[in-house]
Amino acid sequence: MTLTQLRYLVAIADSGLNITLAAERVHATQPGLSKQLKQLEDELGFPLFARKGRSLESVTPPGVEVIARARLVLNEANNIRALAANLRRESVGELFLSTTHTQARYVLPGAIARLKRAYPDVSVHLTPTGEGEALDELGKGADVALVSSSGQAPGGGIAVPLFRWQRVVLVQNSHHLARLARAPTLAELADEPLVSYESSLKPESSLRQAFAQAGLTPRIAFTARDADLIKTYVRAGLGVGILAEMAILPEDGADLATLPGDPHFSNCVAWAILPRERVPRDYTLGLLTTLAPQLDRRDLRRALEGTFEGPWPAAPDWRALVASQGE
Repeated sequence: MTLTQLRYLVAIADSGLNITLAAERVHATQPGLSKQLKQLEDELGFPLFARKGRSLESVTPPGVEVIARARLVLNEANNIRALAANLRRESVGELFLSTTHTQARYVLPGAIARLKRAYPDVSVHLTPTGEGEALDELGKGADVALVSSSGQAPGGGIAVPLFRWQRVVLVQNSHHLARLARAPTLAELADEPLVSYESSLKPESSLRQAFAQAGLTPRIAFTARDADLIKTYVRAGLGVGILAEMAILPEDGADLATLPGDPHFSNCVAWAILPRERVPRDYTLGLLTTLAPQLDRRDLRRALEGTFEGPWPAAPDWRALVASQGE
């Protein structure tokens, strides 16, 4: 068997057993991928997939075990390549990021621009998605996931705190709440249709919990993953927006008023999640220290090696971080 065959096998599994999609992901032809799969099955002496006609229907029990071990082999092969590239101080490569739409749109542009100035030959591939899906991408090869939480550090890898942020309230300039010289109370917000992130629908949502602890039930009128969509529907008059402070731009003030969030809203922390047992390229750590200058690359490497005892430096407030970077 070859590393190419194992790579094709994992690509098929990660593509929902869609041969055409798997071939596109590994830049191979469909016949070539199918041929390599057959050769691997012939060598092993058993089928890795159950078939229905020419289509793959499911993974066989032996196939599940082989795919799991193939991932380990491919991961170690990639670690060797990454280690060698770092030792040669190569600045060419690819960086795969998974994150939320808000982080992708409002947090990462400046950091990636600074990274590209330091590593102009690195290709950055960004996958904006939901919080849970961003973590899932780590198992499919993403180098780092950027997510947020209002409680404990997320699981799924090495969690590194980047910065703290708060929710804000967004209304049309003509809305009666816009005349307040303070944060709207939870009771006042409970009387309004709310426009917020799709995570607000989950029972464990910290937004819902804040209302529940006050004996109130929020009226969720519209949800979206994208902060730009939330702002669009606030402008359309669907209700009062509750979103991350990073998503507010100076030009939004032309027709929208931004108010502080209620003090009962939990502060959130933006985290970088690094896959365990994977050697990162130097530019991956460079992105993290660009996003969060308080971090030390040596601590990041020790954390990945399992020798860092912590704690991490305190995550700065988003506004203070932006001010210090002059953005």
